Amino acid sequence: MRISSLYGRGVPSLSFEFYPPKTDIAMDSLLSAIDHLDSIAPDFVSMTYGAGGSTRTQSITAASRVMSHMSGEVMSHLTGVCHTHAEIEEIADQLWSRGIVNIMGLRGDRPADSADDDPFASFHFAKELIRFLRSCHDFCIGSGCYPEGHLETPDIRTGIQHLNEKVDSGCEFLITQMFLENDSYFRFVDLARTAGIGVPIIPGIMPVTGFAQLNKFETKFGVRLPTALRERVSAHEGDKVAIEQIGVDWAAYQCQELLAQGAPGLHFYTLNKSHATVEVCEHLGLRGTRGRI
Repeated sequence: MRISSLYGRGVPSLSFEFYPPKTDIAMDSLLSAIDHLDSIAPDFVSMTYGAGGSTRTQSITAASRVMSHMSGEVMSHLTGVCHTHAEIEEIADQLWSRGIVNIMGLRGDRPADSADDDPFASFHFAKELIRFLRSCHDFCIGSGCYPEGHLETPDIRTGIQHLNEKVDSGCEFLITQMFLENDSYFRFVDLARTAGIGVPIIPGIMPVTGFAQLNKFETKFGVRLPTALRERVSAHEGDKVAIEQIGVDWAAYQCQELLAQGAPGLHFYTLNKSHATVEVCEHLGLRGTRGRI
């Protein structure tokens, strides 16, 4: 199934993101988490791709194993950074031969010593990777977007312009980076629609599960922290159980409002764990479309 076919039916999708495990034990743990989440009948899961292709083999292997382990679809992330055209073509052929037709096409994080004019880089931007993948096979290609702005982009309107270029290159749907204030998502979607971007924009959600996580969200990803959430978490510093419950409650509120205002689906960043995500979904009675049709 092409993930793009989920949208336009008036029924929100549900999906989860994982990263490829590096050991057999970690793989068993991942499959256990997927078993736990499969009771919610997600429409698809996505498998990330390490910086600079560092988990290339694990990503493809993990995506294949997960696909044979669950009844929903699997989307494999693929980054262009540090790859040649020939390497991407080889990876695309491997994915296609394994029946993986859904790809999340991303630029990826550049190594610290690289630059835009690096003569050895084949893909400087996600739009170039997406366009090339289109020439390889009939993939269904999604990509990422940043409702609060990308750290390398000077302003949100420049980001929207870049997003338009990705869509014009063949991107069929978008998944946002996580955010903690829904107004960020709603403003971003309004700007995108005004700019002529018509593809589905799926909000990305990550329940807060620890105190240190908040600062990482802000410094590493540029996510704005709501004062109310910061105060609630700070008041329970050191109490992991209480903080996780605060995170679940906050994410549940986000999801409820997002769906009420027409979000086409929800995409959960799980960090390869299932507990908090399952709690949010069960609290709201959320299930993927294949669990309701």
